[in-house]
Amino acid sequence: MKGSGTSQSAAHRALREKIREVEVLHKISDSISSTLDLETVLSHIVEVVTDVTKADACLLYLLSDSREELILRASKNPHPKLIGRITIGLGEGITGWVARERTRVVISGNASDDPRFKFFHNLPEDRYQAFLSVPIIAKKEVIGVINVQHKRVRRYRADELALLTTIANQVGGAIENARLYDEMTRKARQLDTLSLVSETVVSNRVIEDVMQLIVTMTAQMMQSKICSIMLLDHPTGELRIVATQSLSEQYRLKPNLKIGQSISGRAVQERRPIIVPNVIYDRNYMYPDMAKKEGLCSLLSIPMMIREKAVGVINSYTSTPHMFTTDEVKLMQAIANQAAIAIEHTTLIEKSFEMQEALAVRKLVEQAKGYLMKTKKLTEAEAFRFLQRQSMDLRKSMREIAEAILLAGEINERAS
Repeated sequence: MKGSGTSQSAAHRALREKIREVEVLHKISDSISSTLDLETVLSHIVEVVTDVTKADACLLYLLSDSREELILRASKNPHPKLIGRITIGLGEGITGWVARERTRVVISGNASDDPRFKFFHNLPEDRYQAFLSVPIIAKKEVIGVINVQHKRVRRYRADELALLTTIANQVGGAIENARLYDEMTRKARQLDTLSLVSETVVSNRVIEDVMQLIVTMTAQMMQSKICSIMLLDHPTGELRIVATQSLSEQYRLKPNLKIGQSISGRAVQERRPIIVPNVIYDRNYMYPDMAKKEGLCSLLSIPMMIREKAVGVINSYTSTPHMFTTDEVKLMQAIANQAAIAIEHTTLIEKSFEMQEALAVRKLVEQAKGYLMKTKKLTEAEAFRFLQRQSMDLRKSMREIAEAILLAGEINERAS
């Protein structure tokens, strides 16, 4: 009879566990199926996992587009401000090991003593005793890792481990769907931006307005912390900021750069895109203190080219670590080329106006010379020197002097 009671108790416990598992999976399914916004989906997952495991902390990492590192994308207690800023290489620490080996890690106590454990000065993970790390799987591929932590020693039960593994497997598909939606939305935004940039370039706006619109639209498209355009002044060989959507006075007032100086100067000198994972720690970046104060991290610097000649550079900074993809680089290069076309278009118009002005002035000067030669009996050379002297003495342009002489002659003719 005793054995029968024990069997019934075990059966009841197993049934309760199954019911709980079904309830949790339903809860997750309802929660993450209500939206395609990636950040909201990840936040829902962390909330449910924390509730199910009674965790003191829960962290969710996703594999980057390059599949070389994991990025912290959601968390519950602590460090919400560090989301997107913490990266772990594949195979690095317990989290990286779980992603690489595609298997969970269960540590009941003294988690920081594990040889695979990695300390982060920003993460208080060494304060936790128990540590449970599970890979997130989608289409038989690891796409991320869920970490559950407890401040006290805790022996994770078999049903808890099985449930968390099931959750990790189920949410993988939802995360991938949200990612695809996010990518589609981003590509649509990129196409819209390119179209708007093209319209701006061929508009009759002044060049300053064109550059400002380009950096504003690019910053929105790339979700940049700061986007700027620097143009090359050929006589001095310096790059100066001509447009940025940033409100930072410190950034706007950055000193000009020589070609080859810092990242932007190198991009112009080498006529190629340059990517910097973190400008604060890059020895070639000249303003790490400013970058730290402004919260700048990754940088993509693209030269603006006109027929193999660099005329400037467009920069896109992020506030969190970002691996710029090949598509993003190509897109930014297309925008940089559009900006270069706008500059060339404006330069040609300005030169055309200058030529028209020069021709108009020459015509007036010739008419004034003719009038002086006729009325004052001067030679052509003498008439021209007279105009020059008047221009210098009165500090007026040759055009103004010629117009005044012709006007006086017209008045005299009418008077007579």
